This record gives sequence, structure tokens and C-alpha cells, in this order.
Amino acid sequence: MGVWFFMLGCNLLLPVIMLIAGKLFLKNAPKKINSWVGYRTEMSMQNVDTWKFAHAVAGRFWWKWGWYLLPLSIIPILPLLGQTEEITATVGCILMCLQMIPLLAVIPHTEKALRSTFDKNGNRLPE
Repeated sequence: MGVWFFMLGCNLLLPVIMLIAGKLFLKNAPKKINSWVGYRTEMSMQNVDTWKFAHAVAGRFWWKWGWYLLPLSIIPILPLLGQTEEITATVGCILMCLQMIPLLAVIPHTEKALRSTFDKNGNRLPE
């Protein structure tokens, strides 16, 4: 039973982090471009405009996917209540690995949005 609760908590961790980070990025990106906090790629750190744009795009992506992942993380674990620790841990670990897909998919999604909006020097493309 303890393993079940542990795996439930672990499986809820990434969606909750994505929701919190998504909301924070949407409402206010880190004020200064820095190499410690925020969505940090070469393109996003070109200037303040690319910095804010990247955080808005990444924030929307994580906010949306965090909500999708919440039920997708809970529903498969519910029937495992009372199962063996091995089955519960295996399914929980598989779920956590699958959660990494949208967590990391934010990078190509945001970079594509940056490239379609800005040139390589960080200047907005004409519409």
C-alpha cells in the first residue's frame, strides 16, 4: 500500500510542476535574461522580446499538457491499489517515463515558434 501511495505521488509530481511552471511562465517570465531560471536556449536568450515570447509559448504548452497529464497519471494507478509492489512500481515507472515526452517536447515546440516569429538575430520577422 505504501508503494502505491509513493508511485501516485511520483506520478503527480511532473504534471503539478508543469502546471506551476506553465502558469508562472505565462504570467511573468523571469525579469532578466539569465542562465539559471527559465526557458534558456540560445534563441530564447537573444533579447527581451525572444525571452518573453519563449516563456509565453512554453508556459502555454506546459499549462495545457499539465492538465492532460493529471488524469492520465491518476487513472492507470487507481486499479493497481492492492496489487503487488512490483506491478505497481513497474506501471508507475512506465507512466513517469511517458510523462517525460511532453515535458521535453516543449523544446522543439518553442524553438519552432521562435524560428517562425524571429530571425536568427532575434529580430521579429515581418508579418
